[in-house]
Amino acid sequence: MEIGIDTFVETTPDVVTGETISHAQRLREVVEEIVLADQVGLDVFGVGEHHRKEFGDSATAVILAAAASMTKKIRLTSSVTVLSAADPVRLFQQFATLDGISNGRAEIIAGRGSMVDAFPLFGYDLKDYDELFEEKLELLLKLRESEKVTWKGGFRPAFTNLGVYPRPVQHQLPVWLGSGGNPDSVIRAGQLGLPLVLAIIGGSPLNFAPLVPLYKKAAARAGHDVSKLKIAVHSLGFVAESTPLAVEKYFPPTQASFNYFGKERGWGQYTQSQFDASRTLEGALYVGDPETVANKIIFMRKQLGFTRFFLHLPVGTMPHEDVMKAIELLGKEVAPRVRDEIARWEANNVS
Repeated sequence: MEIGIDTFVETTPDVVTGETISHAQRLREVVEEIVLADQVGLDVFGVGEHHRKEFGDSATAVILAAAASMTKKIRLTSSVTVLSAADPVRLFQQFATLDGISNGRAEIIAGRGSMVDAFPLFGYDLKDYDELFEEKLELLLKLRESEKVTWKGGFRPAFTNLGVYPRPVQHQLPVWLGSGGNPDSVIRAGQLGLPLVLAIIGGSPLNFAPLVPLYKKAAARAGHDVSKLKIAVHSLGFVAESTPLAVEKYFPPTQASFNYFGKERGWGQYTQSQFDASRTLEGALYVGDPETVANKIIFMRKQLGFTRFFLHLPVGTMPHEDVMKAIELLGKEVAPRVRDEIARWEANNVS
């Protein structure tokens, strides 16, 4: 059972001061957060990818590489790479380089992304949304399979028997598929035998339960070893020394961020009652003291069967010291409780 953090390096206005942190400052803070996550024993840290002013994460591999030489054990991953708008060759080179710097701790989570800002920036047409992803995923997987590759597709110049370097330290650079719950994407991950990341940021996570057997059935039909499949969950949350303090610190920036981005998507205003409903045991937010957050992760692990949990932190702009404290509590208090309980539970439920 792995537990970690992911972030989008968000730089929206502070709800208290009204000021907007610079990209440079937030980037330096994120590197400090990755280093702390490693020190407190978390398993993985992910950085997303966006291409607009409210985020500083357009060069994910560079951010992760900045922390790689200052960390020892924590795995470093994209969360997610917008593969449809990327060059798979360059992407592979960047993460193979990260794998070398970190001595075998790099991963890629590939997905379509929930925002489409990368498409016009890199000259792609949204009408090719699905075809771009499928073709580029095929090339990315070819690149990790062999040193020299021959390729011909519809969106990238062809090449014949060319090597792509550097090669990663890991025998096979891990590539996960990210999904917002679309059954087709879950089935694709299963057919390819790739580990799956489910982004569960609203509603009840229990609604995602039917996707797990769908994923495993697709994998089994394709001849993959189901026992080796990995499933991760990405969810929003915050840990503080007490639940009232967590709510006090987390709700205002979360509400501001949801309303900011929800306006352009036609969402209604995010309310306190919605927030409180999501904090319940079957809701999507993991907000509270260490015991509350640990118990919820344990409950959802037993229901959904995931093997890795990402706490997305922060939403909106929060004081760096609050984020650092939440990471410390997640690593030192939440993670040990979860690992111990899940280990006991699994030992008692071995068939």
